[in-house]
Amino acid sequence: MRAYFVLIALLVLSLVAWGDGQADSKNQAAVDALIKKTKDELVRVEGGTFQMGDFGPIDPNLKGSDKGLPYSADQDNKPLHEVTLDTFYMSPTKVTYADYDVYTQATGKDKINSTNKFEMQFRQDNVPAGVDWYQAKDYCDWLAKETSLPFSLPTEAQWEYAARSGGKFIPYGTSTGTLEKGTSIPTQADVDKSTSAGDNSIYAPYPVRLYSPNGLGIYQMGDNGYAWVIDWYQSDYYQHSPRKNPQGPSSGNEKVVRGLAPGEGLGGRLTMERYHRKPDLIARDGDKETVVPYTFRCVLNGKSLK
Repeated sequence: MRAYFVLIALLVLSLVAWGDGQADSKNQAAVDALIKKTKDELVRVEGGTFQMGDFGPIDPNLKGSDKGLPYSADQDNKPLHEVTLDTFYMSPTKVTYADYDVYTQATGKDKINSTNKFEMQFRQDNVPAGVDWYQAKDYCDWLAKETSLPFSLPTEAQWEYAARSGGKFIPYGTSTGTLEKGTSIPTQADVDKSTSAGDNSIYAPYPVRLYSPNGLGIYQMGDNGYAWVIDWYQSDYYQHSPRKNPQGPSSGNEKVVRGLAPGEGLGGRLTMERYHRKPDLIARDGDKETVVPYTFRCVLNGKSLK
């Protein structure tokens, strides 16, 4: 009888081990598929020199009474200054919940935004994952570790250069460089149809390929959520920023974010506008701001995918 129970116990353990092996195999297949997709879709952004910041005063496209005027009243995107960047690769879309779920499953982390009722309503596989800065950085760092390639969050300069389709005088990072509902940005009806947030659809992120990309083939550079970059924020950084591959200040209290959050109107921020948030999104009163409107994408630094 004892031998019988020992046999049963061994059989149960074998089945558990087999099940774990099957799960591990499935998880690894998902990781492999994500890495292949990420690498295959990367957009090569040729390096070059551009004028970073509010280029309104020198924009040849401005006419009449607008000619020579700045686009923005903010002072932190001034002075206009020359920046030279090396070639890099950028993900064409923001990292989606489907992408991020593969990462959390592979690393044993909790699935994001899956317990808070408000945040859960905005979870869809094909919309940008809402994260704080540390969660964004950890994902790109994980890609770097898995691929042995220099993946990272983009620098602020890389983000603006790509949003402006290689540093051109483009005020909005859309397919047309302008905000045209139903053409380069979605209408509210488009968003309503593509999300499952019901009455809260005005605050909902929408699919990452809902409208055409910019001239480089990169989507939503200025809309569908704030975009984290790697730089610390400093209001006067442009006054002493390095000319070559600027990385932002060496330290700080807040990180730069670019773009526009859902709920702040359909459209997009100007390609030169800068904003800043605590990397953990913890407010002074100790409460954490919702992560839903905070999105990201990764870059691969270097001229080669190898």
